Amino acid sequence: VKALEGLKRYTGLGDSMQSDSDDWQKWFDSEMPEVAKLPGDYQKILSPFDRLILLRAMRPDRVTTALKTFIGNLMGETYVFQKPFDMTATYNETSNQTPTFFVLFAGVDPTPWVESLGKEKGITIDKGNFKNISMGQGQEKPAEAVVEAFAKNGGWVMLQNCHLMQSWVPKLERLLEVA
Repeated sequence: VKALEGLKRYTGLGDSMQSDSDDWQKWFDSEMPEVAKLPGDYQKILSPFDRLILLRAMRPDRVTTALKTFIGNLMGETYVFQKPFDMTATYNETSNQTPTFFVLFAGVDPTPWVESLGKEKGITIDKGNFKNISMGQGQEKPAEAVVEAFAKNGGWVMLQNCHLMQSWVPKLERLLEVA
């Protein structure tokens, strides 16, 4: 708080907190201080950005929520709320020359999305034109064979856990370039 008082708009903040300590305590204890009315004239004086700075100093636990509101108001909700993943839209942006790579968080599995879209497009394991390979020791050759075969005959190959095969990925890249 003392450091904030060095900025013009926060002049007298410490004195205000002492003289209006009950109001400041009520604001501080609020479940949502980012939307609660600030004590004294600070509600009028501080801009939304200035409120973020005060919130950062006093209630850092609420900054993330306040930032979402601030960015949503300033730039629009599309910068705050992400649309759910749409496999069909992703597919429509690709071609047979454009592989799709998923960079995932722990616990996220795109297999059902890919299999579901494949079924709609007539590409399934049962028809022999879809192959799902979990990369690990000894899977390089089978993966290469499937990529080459599907490049010639058509089909989808899903190579999972490629991060485990870092030394092999450059070879996959070259294979995709010539396939």
